[in-house]
Amino acid sequence: MNKISIIVPCYNEEKSLPLFYEELIKYVNQFADSIKFEFLLVNDGSTDNTLNTIKDLLKTDERIKYISFSRNFGKEAAIYAGLEKSTGDFVTIMDADLQDPPSLLLEMYHAVTEENFDAVGTHRSTRKGEPFLRSFFAKLFYRIINRVTKFEMVDGARDYIFMKRTVVNAILSLKEYNRYSKGLFSFVGFNVKWIEYENIKRVAGQTKWSFWKLLSYALEGITAFTTTPLIFSSILGLLFCMISFILILIIIIKTLILGDPTSGWPSLVCIIFMASGIQLFSLGIIGQYLSKTYLEVKKRPIYIIQDTNL
Repeated sequence: MNKISIIVPCYNEEKSLPLFYEELIKYVNQFADSIKFEFLLVNDGSTDNTLNTIKDLLKTDERIKYISFSRNFGKEAAIYAGLEKSTGDFVTIMDADLQDPPSLLLEMYHAVTEENFDAVGTHRSTRKGEPFLRSFFAKLFYRIINRVTKFEMVDGARDYIFMKRTVVNAILSLKEYNRYSKGLFSFVGFNVKWIEYENIKRVAGQTKWSFWKLLSYALEGITAFTTTPLIFSSILGLLFCMISFILILIIIIKTLILGDPTSGWPSLVCIIFMASGIQLFSLGIIGQYLSKTYLEVKKRPIYIIQDTNL
Protein backbone atom coordinates (compact mmCIF):
# COMPACT_ATOMS: atom_id res chain seq x y z
CA MET A 1 0.00 0.00 0.00
CA ASN A 2 1.46 3.34 -1.09
CA LYS A 3 1.20 6.42 1.08
CA ILE A 4 1.25 10.02 -0.16
CA SER A 5 2.22 12.88 2.16
CA ILE A 6 0.93 16.32 1.17
CA ILE A 7 2.87 19.13 2.87
CA VAL A 8 1.12 22.50 3.14
CA PRO A 9 3.13 25.48 4.54
CA CYS A 10 0.65 27.92 6.13
CA TYR A 11 1.20 31.52 7.12
CA ASN A 12 -1.96 33.54 7.84
CA GLU A 13 -4.12 31.26 5.68
CA GLU A 14 -7.27 31.02 7.81
CA LYS A 15 -9.46 32.10 4.87
CA SER A 16 -7.74 29.90 2.29
CA LEU A 17 -7.45 26.64 4.24
CA PRO A 18 -11.13 25.53 4.23
CA LEU A 19 -11.37 26.26 0.50
CA PHE A 20 -8.08 24.47 -0.15
CA TYR A 21 -9.11 21.41 1.85
CA GLU A 22 -12.50 21.22 0.08
CA GLU A 23 -10.83 21.39 -3.34
CA LEU A 24 -8.05 18.96 -2.40
CA ILE A 25 -10.47 16.26 -1.20
CA LYS A 26 -12.24 16.28 -4.58
CA TYR A 27 -9.08 15.05 -6.29
CA VAL A 28 -7.78 12.87 -3.45
CA ASN A 29 -11.02 10.87 -3.72
CA GLN A 30 -10.13 10.04 -7.34
CA PHE A 31 -7.21 7.88 -6.17
CA ALA A 32 -7.56 4.16 -5.60
CA ASP A 33 -8.70 3.05 -2.14
CA SER A 34 -5.40 1.23 -1.67
CA ILE A 35 -3.52 4.56 -1.54
CA LYS A 36 -3.28 6.19 1.87
CA PHE A 37 -2.91 9.93 2.43
CA GLU A 38 -1.31 12.15 5.05
CA PHE A 39 -2.05 15.89 5.08
CA LEU A 40 0.79 17.62 6.93
CA LEU A 41 -0.08 21.28 7.62
CA VAL A 42 2.79 23.43 8.89
CA ASN A 43 1.70 26.58 10.72
CA ASP A 44 4.60 28.98 10.26
CA GLY A 45 3.95 31.28 13.22
CA SER A 46 0.69 32.70 11.84
CA THR A 47 -0.75 35.75 13.59
CA ASP A 48 -4.37 35.01 12.61
CA ASN A 49 -6.57 31.97 13.37
CA THR A 50 -4.73 29.59 11.04
CA LEU A 51 -3.89 27.13 13.85
CA ASN A 52 -7.51 27.02 15.08
CA THR A 53 -8.69 26.49 11.51
CA ILE A 54 -6.28 23.55 11.17
CA LYS A 55 -7.59 22.06 14.44
CA ASP A 56 -11.18 22.46 13.21
CA LEU A 57 -10.31 20.54 10.03
CA LEU A 58 -8.60 17.90 12.16
CA LYS A 59 -11.93 17.10 13.84
CA THR A 60 -13.38 16.00 10.49
CA ASP A 61 -10.35 14.18 9.03
CA GLU A 62 -7.92 12.07 11.07
CA ARG A 63 -5.45 12.09 8.17
CA ILE A 64 -4.60 15.70 9.00
CA LYS A 65 -1.37 16.19 10.95
CA TYR A 66 -0.02 19.56 11.96
CA ILE A 67 3.13 21.26 13.16
CA SER A 68 2.98 24.73 14.69
CA PHE A 69 6.17 26.78 14.97
CA SER A 70 7.01 28.97 17.97
CA ARG A 71 7.33 31.94 15.58
CA ASN A 72 7.56 32.71 11.87
CA PHE A 73 10.64 30.91 10.51
CA GLY A 74 9.78 31.34 6.82
CA LYS A 75 8.43 29.10 4.09
CA GLU A 76 11.78 27.34 3.57
CA ALA A 77 11.78 26.19 7.20
CA ALA A 78 8.15 25.05 6.87
CA ILE A 79 9.01 23.00 3.78
CA TYR A 80 12.01 21.42 5.53
CA ALA A 81 9.94 20.57 8.63
CA GLY A 82 7.25 18.99 6.46
CA LEU A 83 9.76 16.90 4.54
CA GLU A 84 11.47 15.84 7.77
CA LYS A 85 8.24 14.76 9.50
CA SER A 86 6.52 13.21 6.46
CA THR A 87 6.13 9.42 6.40
CA GLY A 88 4.79 8.82 2.89
CA ASP A 89 6.37 6.78 0.11
CA PHE A 90 5.66 9.82 -2.05
CA VAL A 91 5.70 13.45 -0.94
CA THR A 92 4.36 16.62 -2.50
CA ILE A 93 4.38 20.29 -1.42
CA MET A 94 1.40 22.55 -2.05
CA ASP A 95 0.49 26.14 -1.21
CA ALA A 96 -2.76 26.68 0.71
CA ASP A 97 -3.88 29.48 -1.62
CA LEU A 98 -4.77 27.04 -4.47
CA GLN A 99 -2.14 28.50 -6.80
CA ASP A 100 -0.90 24.90 -6.96
CA PRO A 101 -3.85 23.07 -8.58
CA PRO A 102 -4.78 19.77 -6.86
CA SER A 103 -6.16 18.64 -10.23
CA LEU A 104 -2.58 17.74 -11.27
CA LEU A 105 -2.05 15.27 -8.41
CA LEU A 106 -3.25 12.15 -10.24
CA GLU A 107 -1.18 12.98 -13.33
CA MET A 108 1.89 13.54 -11.17
CA TYR A 109 1.37 10.26 -9.33
CA HIS A 110 1.06 8.32 -12.60
CA ALA A 111 4.22 9.96 -13.98
CA VAL A 112 6.21 8.75 -10.97
CA THR A 113 4.69 5.28 -10.65
CA GLU A 114 4.12 4.35 -14.30
CA GLU A 115 6.53 6.50 -16.36
CA ASN A 116 9.55 5.83 -14.13
CA PHE A 117 10.24 9.44 -13.14
CA ASP A 118 11.75 10.17 -9.73
CA ALA A 119 9.91 13.46 -9.36
CA VAL A 120 7.42 15.68 -11.15
CA GLY A 121 7.87 19.46 -10.99
CA THR A 122 5.50 22.21 -12.06
CA HIS A 123 6.08 25.61 -13.61
CA ARG A 124 3.88 28.39 -14.87
CA SER A 125 3.62 28.75 -18.64
CA THR A 126 2.65 32.43 -18.27
CA ARG A 127 2.86 35.12 -15.60
CA LYS A 128 -0.56 36.52 -16.45
CA GLY A 129 -1.94 38.69 -13.66
CA GLU A 130 1.47 39.41 -12.16
CA PRO A 131 2.79 43.02 -11.96
CA PHE A 132 5.09 43.87 -14.89
CA LEU A 133 8.14 44.76 -12.77
CA ARG A 134 7.82 41.61 -10.69
CA SER A 135 7.55 39.47 -13.83
CA PHE A 136 10.48 41.26 -15.50
CA PHE A 137 12.84 40.82 -12.56
CA ALA A 138 11.76 37.19 -12.07
CA LYS A 139 12.70 36.37 -15.68
CA LEU A 140 15.96 38.29 -15.29
CA PHE A 141 16.77 36.31 -12.14
CA TYR A 142 16.36 32.95 -13.88
CA ARG A 143 18.54 34.10 -16.78
CA ILE A 144 21.30 35.17 -14.39
CA ILE A 145 21.20 32.13 -12.11
CA ASN A 146 21.15 29.68 -15.03
CA ARG A 147 24.30 31.32 -16.40
CA VAL A 148 26.27 31.34 -13.17
CA THR A 149 25.31 27.90 -11.79
CA LYS A 150 26.19 24.43 -13.06
CA PHE A 151 22.60 23.19 -13.14
CA GLU A 152 19.39 24.55 -14.66
CA MET A 153 16.51 26.11 -12.77
CA VAL A 154 13.28 26.18 -14.74
CA ASP A 155 11.77 29.64 -15.24
CA GLY A 156 8.49 29.93 -13.34
CA ALA A 157 9.16 26.78 -11.29
CA ARG A 158 6.93 26.29 -8.27
CA ASP A 159 7.59 24.51 -4.98
CA TYR A 160 4.74 22.21 -6.07
CA ILE A 161 6.75 19.05 -6.74
CA PHE A 162 5.79 15.37 -6.38
CA MET A 163 8.72 13.19 -5.22
CA LYS A 164 9.69 9.66 -4.40
CA ARG A 165 11.08 9.04 -0.93
CA THR A 166 14.61 8.73 -2.37
CA VAL A 167 14.43 12.33 -3.61
CA VAL A 168 13.09 13.54 -0.26
CA ASN A 169 15.94 11.81 1.58
CA ALA A 170 18.47 13.43 -0.76
CA ILE A 171 17.04 16.90 -0.03
CA LEU A 172 16.98 16.24 3.72
CA SER A 173 20.67 15.29 3.57
CA LEU A 174 21.40 18.95 2.68
CA LYS A 175 21.37 20.42 6.18
CA GLU A 176 22.22 24.04 5.38
CA TYR A 177 20.53 26.79 7.39
CA ASN A 178 20.19 29.21 4.45
CA ARG A 179 17.79 27.22 2.27
CA TYR A 180 16.59 27.90 -1.26
CA SER A 181 14.32 24.97 -2.11
CA LYS A 182 14.09 25.51 -5.87
CA GLY A 183 17.87 25.38 -6.05
CA LEU A 184 18.07 22.34 -3.75
CA PHE A 185 15.55 20.44 -5.89
CA SER A 186 17.65 21.18 -8.97
CA PHE A 187 20.92 20.42 -7.17
CA VAL A 188 20.01 16.85 -6.16
CA GLY A 189 19.24 15.96 -9.77
CA PHE A 190 17.24 12.76 -10.46
CA ASN A 191 14.91 12.12 -13.39
CA VAL A 192 12.33 14.93 -13.31
CA LYS A 193 9.28 15.49 -15.50
CA TRP A 194 7.97 19.05 -15.80
CA ILE A 195 4.29 19.96 -16.11
CA GLU A 196 3.27 23.49 -17.02
CA TYR A 197 0.05 25.35 -16.30
CA GLU A 198 -1.22 28.93 -16.51
CA ASN A 199 -0.78 31.27 -13.57
CA ILE A 200 -3.61 31.00 -11.04
CA LYS A 201 -4.64 33.79 -8.68
CA ARG A 202 -4.90 33.26 -4.93
CA VAL A 203 -8.28 31.94 -3.83
CA ALA A 204 -8.31 34.23 -0.76
CA GLY A 205 -6.09 36.53 1.29
CA GLN A 206 -3.05 38.51 0.21
CA THR A 207 0.37 37.39 -1.00
CA LYS A 208 3.09 37.36 1.67
CA TRP A 209 5.81 38.04 -0.91
CA SER A 210 6.55 41.73 -1.37
CA PHE A 211 9.02 42.92 -4.04
CA TRP A 212 11.79 43.34 -1.46
CA LYS A 213 11.19 39.91 0.04
CA LEU A 214 11.41 38.39 -3.43
CA LEU A 215 14.61 40.36 -4.13
CA SER A 216 16.13 39.10 -0.88
CA TYR A 217 15.03 35.56 -1.78
CA ALA A 218 16.67 35.90 -5.20
CA LEU A 219 19.95 37.04 -3.62
CA GLU A 220 19.67 34.06 -1.27
CA GLY A 221 19.43 31.75 -4.27
CA ILE A 222 22.41 33.29 -6.07
CA THR A 223 24.73 33.32 -3.05
CA ALA A 224 23.65 29.79 -2.04
CA PHE A 225 24.58 28.15 -5.32
CA THR A 226 27.40 30.08 -6.92
CA THR A 227 30.53 32.07 -6.04
CA THR A 228 30.48 33.89 -9.38
CA PRO A 229 29.72 37.30 -7.77
CA LEU A 230 33.02 37.02 -5.87
CA ILE A 231 34.86 36.29 -9.11
CA PHE A 232 33.03 39.18 -10.76
CA SER A 233 34.12 41.61 -8.03
CA SER A 234 37.74 40.39 -8.37
CA ILE A 235 37.69 40.91 -12.14
CA LEU A 236 36.12 44.34 -11.66
CA GLY A 237 38.87 45.28 -9.19
CA LEU A 238 41.60 44.12 -11.60
CA LEU A 239 39.99 46.02 -14.46
CA PHE A 240 39.94 49.26 -12.47
CA CYS A 241 43.58 48.78 -11.47
CA MET A 242 44.50 48.51 -15.16
CA ILE A 243 42.43 51.59 -16.03
CA SER A 244 44.06 53.55 -13.20
CA PHE A 245 47.55 52.56 -14.39
CA ILE A 246 46.75 53.68 -17.94
CA LEU A 247 45.32 56.99 -16.68
CA ILE A 248 48.45 57.62 -14.60
CA LEU A 249 50.62 57.15 -17.71
CA ILE A 250 48.36 59.52 -19.68
CA ILE A 251 48.57 62.18 -16.95
CA ILE A 252 52.40 61.93 -16.77
CA ILE A 253 52.79 62.16 -20.55
CA LYS A 254 50.28 65.03 -20.75
CA THR A 255 52.07 66.94 -17.97
CA LEU A 256 55.49 66.53 -19.63
CA ILE A 257 54.17 67.66 -23.00
CA LEU A 258 51.68 70.39 -22.03
CA GLY A 259 53.02 71.35 -18.61
CA ASP A 260 49.54 71.64 -17.09
CA PRO A 261 49.30 69.27 -14.11
CA THR A 262 46.19 70.85 -12.48
CA SER A 263 43.53 70.52 -15.21
CA GLY A 264 40.88 67.83 -15.08
CA TRP A 265 40.28 67.72 -11.32
CA PRO A 266 36.42 67.45 -11.70
CA SER A 267 36.81 64.28 -13.77
CA LEU A 268 39.32 63.00 -11.19
CA VAL A 269 36.77 63.50 -8.41
CA CYS A 270 34.18 61.57 -10.47
CA ILE A 271 36.66 58.73 -10.99
CA ILE A 272 37.38 58.62 -7.24
CA PHE A 273 33.66 58.45 -6.45
CA MET A 274 33.11 55.72 -9.03
CA ALA A 275 36.08 53.68 -7.79
CA SER A 276 34.85 54.05 -4.21
CA GLY A 277 31.39 52.85 -5.30
CA ILE A 278 32.92 49.79 -6.95
CA GLN A 279 34.88 49.03 -3.77
CA LEU A 280 31.78 49.29 -1.60
CA PHE A 281 29.84 47.13 -4.08
CA SER A 282 32.53 44.44 -3.94
CA LEU A 283 32.64 44.62 -0.13
CA GLY A 284 28.86 44.20 -0.13
CA ILE A 285 29.19 40.99 -2.17
CA ILE A 286 31.84 39.66 0.22
CA GLY A 287 29.62 40.68 3.14
CA GLN A 288 26.73 38.62 1.76
CA TYR A 289 28.86 35.48 1.70
CA LEU A 290 30.33 36.21 5.14
CA SER A 291 26.85 36.69 6.61
CA LYS A 292 25.70 33.32 5.19
CA THR A 293 28.81 31.65 6.61
CA TYR A 294 28.17 33.32 9.99
CA LEU A 295 24.63 31.94 10.12
CA GLU A 296 25.74 28.46 9.05
CA VAL A 297 28.53 28.03 11.63
CA LYS A 298 26.23 28.91 14.55
CA LYS A 299 24.25 25.71 13.85
CA ARG A 300 20.96 27.15 15.05
CA PRO A 301 17.85 24.98 14.45
CA ILE A 302 16.01 25.63 11.20
CA TYR A 303 12.70 25.65 13.10
CA ILE A 304 11.28 25.23 16.62
CA ILE A 305 8.00 23.38 17.22
CA GLN A 306 5.55 24.78 19.75
CA ASP A 307 2.57 22.46 19.15
CA THR A 308 1.94 19.31 17.09
CA ASN A 309 -0.25 16.19 16.95
CA LEU A 310 2.50 13.97 15.51
